[in-house]
Amino acid sequence: MLKFTLRRLATGVLLLFTVCALAYLMLYAGSSSIAAGILGMNATKADIARFNHDHGLDKNFFESFIGWASHAITGDFGAAWTFPDPVSETIGTRLGVTLTLVVVSLTIVAIVSLALGVLGAVKGGWADRVVQVLGLAGFALPNFLVAFGLVIVFAVINPWFNAVGWVPPEKDFGEFIKSATLPIAAISFVGLASLTQQIRGAVKDTLQGDFVRTLRTSGLSYNRVVFKHVLRNAAGPALSVLGLQFIGMLGGIVIIEQIFAIPGLGSLSVAATSARDIPTVMGVVATMALIVIVVNFVIDILSAALNPKVRLS
Repeated sequence: MLKFTLRRLATGVLLLFTVCALAYLMLYAGSSSIAAGILGMNATKADIARFNHDHGLDKNFFESFIGWASHAITGDFGAAWTFPDPVSETIGTRLGVTLTLVVVSLTIVAIVSLALGVLGAVKGGWADRVVQVLGLAGFALPNFLVAFGLVIVFAVINPWFNAVGWVPPEKDFGEFIKSATLPIAAISFVGLASLTQQIRGAVKDTLQGDFVRTLRTSGLSYNRVVFKHVLRNAAGPALSVLGLQFIGMLGGIVIIEQIFAIPGLGSLSVAATSARDIPTVMGVVATMALIVIVVNFVIDILSAALNPKVRLS
């Protein structure tokens, strides 16, 4: 298990370095037009040369990237070009908003999918058909369309929740619920489809295993067999899908934050990209990549703990 953990950890570090290097290379490749875009059409060649020198754009790629990486590894992403606060502070204030949305959504998806997936697999009949219909609806409807529908129904026609904006829970918990409910519902709806179907399929396949019949003939109750033995065997694939759902939610959060005007990492990435703010864009990329790698690492460790075959593979 220790070798498996160290191998996954080394892979994660290498992947983080690769993602940051490729992102920096793509941004660096277009750096010749960044100064002109920021300074405007009236900027002279001297103004552009001064801007490039002040922001390190006149250095070669390797020197520039190593300089950025040596500071980034300590959590210092440098000064933003278009925002008043340093990049690390800006990301720190917005990271909590994005993680709140994603973690709460992922928790809801995990709990509801587990209940629906087990219900459909164990009960069968109408319950299974309802679960499959809900799954198809989740696959067919993109989260931005769900978001618009929720806003129209629950914020415009029936003004029960806030259509836009964000209120931190420590400031006013009631207003936080009103501002967070619709975006969380939009993020969760699509995630329910794939995870519910995965759990349903895994539980149904596991129930057909020979060890289930052996446990039943030994006198164990059906509920104990399902919740103690079947779910453990079905948890591995479900955890993998849950990890993919987390990554998908981080990607989809960009659209959701734009629709609901939420000040998170998604909206920050859009604003920084539009403003050609390389330090902020790189800070967001590195932060997102680190979160994804950490989540995948945790999922791999949990999967290995549940299934020794994962460690062997």
